[in-house]
Amino acid sequence: MSPPLPNLETFPPLRDWQRKALVRYLRKRSPDFMAVATPGAGKTTFALRIAAELLCDGTVEAVTVVCPTEHLKTQWAQAAARVGIQLDSAFRNADVHSSRDFHGAVLTYAQVGMAPAVHRRRTMTRPTMVILDEIHHAGDSRTWGDGVKQAFDEAERRLMLTGTPFRSDENPIPFVEYERGQDGLQRSRSDSVYGYSDALRDGVVRPVIFLAYSGETRWRTSAGDELAARLGEPMTKDLIAQAWRTALDHRGDWMPQVLRAADARLSKLREHGMTDAGGLVIASDQQTARAYAKLLDEITGEKAVVVLSDDQGASARIAQFAASEHRWLVAVRMVSEGVDIPRLAVGVYATSASTPLYFAQAIGRFVRARVQGETATVFLPSVPHLLGLASEMEAQRDHILGAPKDPDGLDDALLERAQRAEDAEGELEKRFEALSATAELDQVIYDGASFGTGARTGTPEEEEYLGLPGLLSPDQVAVLLNKRQADQIAAQKRAAAAAPKDAVPAPREPVATMSAAERRVALRRQLNTLVAAHHHRTNLPHGKIHAELRRLCGGPPSAQATIEQLEERIATIQTF
Repeated sequence: MSPPLPNLETFPPLRDWQRKALVRYLRKRSPDFMAVATPGAGKTTFALRIAAELLCDGTVEAVTVVCPTEHLKTQWAQAAARVGIQLDSAFRNADVHSSRDFHGAVLTYAQVGMAPAVHRRRTMTRPTMVILDEIHHAGDSRTWGDGVKQAFDEAERRLMLTGTPFRSDENPIPFVEYERGQDGLQRSRSDSVYGYSDALRDGVVRPVIFLAYSGETRWRTSAGDELAARLGEPMTKDLIAQAWRTALDHRGDWMPQVLRAADARLSKLREHGMTDAGGLVIASDQQTARAYAKLLDEITGEKAVVVLSDDQGASARIAQFAASEHRWLVAVRMVSEGVDIPRLAVGVYATSASTPLYFAQAIGRFVRARVQGETATVFLPSVPHLLGLASEMEAQRDHILGAPKDPDGLDDALLERAQRAEDAEGELEKRFEALSATAELDQVIYDGASFGTGARTGTPEEEEYLGLPGLLSPDQVAVLLNKRQADQIAAQKRAAAAAPKDAVPAPREPVATMSAAERRVALRRQLNTLVAAHHHRTNLPHGKIHAELRRLCGGPPSAQATIEQLEERIATIQTF
C-alpha cells in the first residue's frame, strides 16, 4: 500500500528566497532546474517542498534523492519524513525495485555510478522527480557523471542543488546548462542563486571571522638540508607548501598554540550566549586527526570526538555529537559538506586541502544560524592562497569549461591521501621531516578586509580578539574589529610617546632595509585603514570597497596582491 501524500498545509513556512525560487520553479515547469544556495540557507527544505508539490498535483509518483555520502542519505530521509515524504535510505542496488511503503529512495552518486541500469528502470517504472544534491559531485569521475546521465535521463523532473563553488576541472556536469560568454568560455547557468552575502543580510547565516596565524617554521628536506621560513611570507609555492605542512605537524608548537586559542574562543562563546557551542578541527588524514584529538584532550581535559571517513558508525557519532554538548569534533572527510551540526561555531582549518570547492564546503559547516546575532570563528594558517579564499567568501563562482588552468602548487594531495590506507603515509614522511613551528596571530579577516597589527599567542593583544562577544550583528562585528585595531595602534603610539626623551639612547644597530614581506604587511594594513575610513564616510561594506579597488586597479585580493598592486590601490583610494 502506498504511503499517504504529504500535507502542504502543515509544511514548514518558507524563507523569502525559498518562496521566490518555488514560484520561479512552478512558472518554469521545465524538466531541469538548478538552485545555488549558500550552505545553511535551507536547500533541503526548498527541494522537499517542490517534491511535495509535484507529488500532490500528480506530476510525479516517486522521488529519488542522490547525495554524496551515506551519512547524508540518513539525513535526507529523516528530513523528508518530517514533512510526510517517506524515502528509503537503506535501498541497495541488489533490491532492484523500491518498496511501495516509500515515496522513493535516497542514493549516493557512487551507488548510481555502480548500477545506472537499475536506477534507470526504477525511474521509468513511475513518473519520478530526481533531486541531485551537491550536483558538482556528478563530475567527480566520468563513471559517476555517465551513470547519473544514464540513470535519470528519462526522469519527469530533475532538481539540481549546490551550495559551494563549482568544480575547476573539465568534466561537464550532467543536466547542467552551459552558456558561452563573449570570451568563448562556457559557464554553468543557474535558475536561482542565493549567495552568502544575501543570506548574511537576511540573518539566515552567521558572519564568519577568520583568525589567521603565522609563525616561524623549520623542516628538514630529503637531502638533509634544514630550511626555515615564516608562514605567510612571500615564498615559492614549494616552500609555502612545506612551511604549511610543518605548521600543521602535531609535534611542533603551532598546532597546540592554535588549538589552545581556538578552545579559548569556544569558551568565550559558551560564556556569552552560545552555551552549547561546538568546535570542529578539519584534519588532512587519519593519523593527524587522532594526534589533534590527543592534543585537545590535554588542553581541555575533555575527550574529543574523532570521526574518520571509513570508520564503522561514523554517521552515528556525528549525530551524537550534534545532539550533545561535547566541545570538540575532529574529522577528516565526513564533515566536509552537507552535514548539519548547527551548534558548530569555532573551526580550525588544519588541512592543506586548498581548492575553492573544499574550502567553501568546510567553512559552510559553521555558517548555519540558529538565532539572530550568532557569529562563527575559523582559525587558519596565514597562507596567501587561504587568505584569498577567506577574503572572497562572498564570491559566486560558476563551473567554467575551457578556462586555462593555473596550478597553485597547493593541490589536495593530503586530502586524497586521507582516503587511502594509512600505510601509504610512510613514504611521504621519509622525504620530509618537520622540526619546529611556533604560532602568532597575523591578522583577522572579515567581510573581505584585514584587521589587527599582529600578536603573539598568549598575550593581551591576542586575547582582545579571542574575547570578541559571541552575539553580534554583521555591522557590529565590523565596528568592533575597527575599534580593536584602532585601540592597538593607539596603544603602540602611547608606548612610543612614553619612552623617556632625555634618556641616553642605546647604541643603534644599523637600520636594516625593510624586507619585502614586512613592506607588504605594512602596505596591506595601510590599505585596510584607508578602506575602514572610507567605510565610515560612506557606509559601504569593506568587501565592496575592496572589490571596487580591484575593479579599478586589477589584481587578486589584498592578501595575495603584490607590493606594486597594494601601492596602486592605496593611491587610488586616496582619490576617492
